[in-house]
Amino acid sequence: MTEKKRLFSLRAVLGLVALLALGACNQGQEGQQGVEQQPRPLPVKELHRSTVVVQKEYAATLEGVVTVEVRPQVGGTLQEIAVDEGQAVDAGQLLFTIDQRPYREALNAAVAARQSAEAAVALADIDVKKYKPLVENKVVSDIKLLEAEAARRSVRAQLAQARAAEEQARIDLGYTHIEAPVSGYIAAIPFRLGSLVRAGQDEALTTLTDVSRVHAYFSLSEVDFVRFKQQFDGATVEEKLVSVPPVTLELADGSLYGENGKLDAVGGQFERTTASVRFRATFPNEHGLLRSGNTGTVRIAWTYSDMITVPQSATMDLQDRVFVFRVNDDNTVARTPVTVAGVSGGEYLISEGLANGDRIVLSGFSRLPDGTPIQPVDPDAKESSAEDAEQQTNQAEGA
Repeated sequence: MTEKKRLFSLRAVLGLVALLALGACNQGQEGQQGVEQQPRPLPVKELHRSTVVVQKEYAATLEGVVTVEVRPQVGGTLQEIAVDEGQAVDAGQLLFTIDQRPYREALNAAVAARQSAEAAVALADIDVKKYKPLVENKVVSDIKLLEAEAARRSVRAQLAQARAAEEQARIDLGYTHIEAPVSGYIAAIPFRLGSLVRAGQDEALTTLTDVSRVHAYFSLSEVDFVRFKQQFDGATVEEKLVSVPPVTLELADGSLYGENGKLDAVGGQFERTTASVRFRATFPNEHGLLRSGNTGTVRIAWTYSDMITVPQSATMDLQDRVFVFRVNDDNTVARTPVTVAGVSGGEYLISEGLANGDRIVLSGFSRLPDGTPIQPVDPDAKESSAEDAEQQTNQAEGA
């Protein structure tokens, strides 16, 4: 009898333990369901329209206002190279000298030919004067006078040719002194003393660049060109260029050039391969810090009116479209497509898809179906509150 009581008591204890375990399991499941049904705390921002100034950047190449290839106009050997590579020169300064001796002798021969022609003209004048009274007095036939006048015209023509030949000889002699056509800087000089050069050769003696001002060339897409015409005042492109504010130049090392530039020219047509049009900005370069061949980035201030800005981190890309998670009045979320008009730093400029006063979820929306209720959290709240909300969000996502 005692053994039966012990067995009954053991069975009762085991049954009680099973009931307690089952109750605890049910309470755990109910608690988990309660956590899942609890709205997730997520940072939410209210949006407002505003005017935004965006510095758009365009890759540019720099060139001096004047770039001249210095080429020989006559042939011969180089007797003097009066400048060095990279040297600054003034307009009219001597650069090269070609052997002058053959051209000086050619000039001497031309001068002699001109003097001979002048003498022949003088003799022809004497003949005409001699025959005029003889013809008038019927001493000789008038044919003699006509012949003398014709001979005079011939030698006068020869004199004109001799004078032209002399002038050409002087020009050729002058070409042996090659001077700088403009002020600027000397580029590479591929020739040395004694090198044979000739007129019309393919390779230039050097290149001379005037960099007192520099042109920055860059391209605008069709979309930006349309926006350019819409944004700036003026009936023509030239008038619009006048109304564009000064532009800035970022150098290759990331530093900002100390002088502002001005847009002053637009290409006449679009390039078919790139669907872009060429623009030109001119920058002062008094100290010669910029050189032809430099690269940089031109920055133009574009003004966007009545725009909504959202952080890029608050958007998601799906099938070439951009979406945000808009918060409805009942604090449920709706994935909403938006149209991006531009980028300013880390923010998108939204032209369509959102209205003034709309709210969006800033983060934590990676697994957030449409219609999900959330608990909006002020993103500007204290750091501790934000950390607590983030921990709750992570716990909810892990669940």
